[in-house]
Amino acid sequence: MMRARALQRLGHAVKILNLNECHPENIWARRINNWTGYRLMQQKVGNFISKRVSTEHYDVAWVDSGPMVGSSIIELLHNSALKVVNYNNDDPTGGRDGRAWDTFKAAISSYDLLVTVRRDTESELKKLGARRVLRVWMSCDEVEHQQREITLADRTIWGSDVVFVGSWMPERGEFMAALLRSKIPLAIYGNFWNKAAQWTEIKQAWRGPAIYGDDYAKAIQCSKIALGLLSRGNRDKHTQRTAEIPALGALLCAERTDEHLDLFLEGKEAFFWNDVNECARTCSELLADEDRRRTVAKAGARVIAERGLRNEVILSTILREL
Repeated sequence: MMRARALQRLGHAVKILNLNECHPENIWARRINNWTGYRLMQQKVGNFISKRVSTEHYDVAWVDSGPMVGSSIIELLHNSALKVVNYNNDDPTGGRDGRAWDTFKAAISSYDLLVTVRRDTESELKKLGARRVLRVWMSCDEVEHQQREITLADRTIWGSDVVFVGSWMPERGEFMAALLRSKIPLAIYGNFWNKAAQWTEIKQAWRGPAIYGDDYAKAIQCSKIALGLLSRGNRDKHTQRTAEIPALGALLCAERTDEHLDLFLEGKEAFFWNDVNECARTCSELLADEDRRRTVAKAGARVIAERGLRNEVILSTILREL
């Protein structure tokens, strides 16, 4: 929705179709669709789209992610739109999600343009027959991630020393537990953390499930340090948090990767680490140096603005490519 609203702010008329409305509520049906790469949903999704766009004409049909969209559906979209583009900040050519992306991969050559955020995915899409591929940075949103006016009440509710906002993943449980053992004052927001083998240690830092909108922005903005963790299964080298955290005026402390180092000057615009021990040391040092935190956080925010890691900028680049 953020990208759709950004397109509207750019002056485009946007009609939104939520394909999740086609998805069955039954959890087992959902799992079967995932296991079969959504092959069994093609007629249902095609009918859903046809009823809503068959008599209308568009410059662009924008498929966001698109695991349910096969080649026959793209052909249907071409009947109503001059160009069909796929934007995907997931990792459809990686191995984490099993067969879930089979339908997407079989339809790659049908798109006029595929947009990805990973170098690996860029080369793999080309090998799988993509006609045109554009790699872009993940981006924050000009409205959703603008800095808020923070009140004393906000700081009371959302204030933290070191915050992480995100779901549990298998590699994250021990990482967070190790930070807590190192006496790092940690606040965690996100789903599924009770699945962690280290839950008895982590639950003291867990403040609640996933947060969005103003709550998300304030939790980041009211932190002294915000952690940027990557998804191993998704082959991340940077994430949306990479842009969102500095844009919100917080200090980014993230895993050291070539892409993070390409974006930021380490120690001057953001801080990075290779392992949990380095992360703990860095956080301890920064918590004792307020002036440095503020200086680096402001510099990080400038990077996001100057490099154009914002939705309206990235989306304009994509539309120009078409």
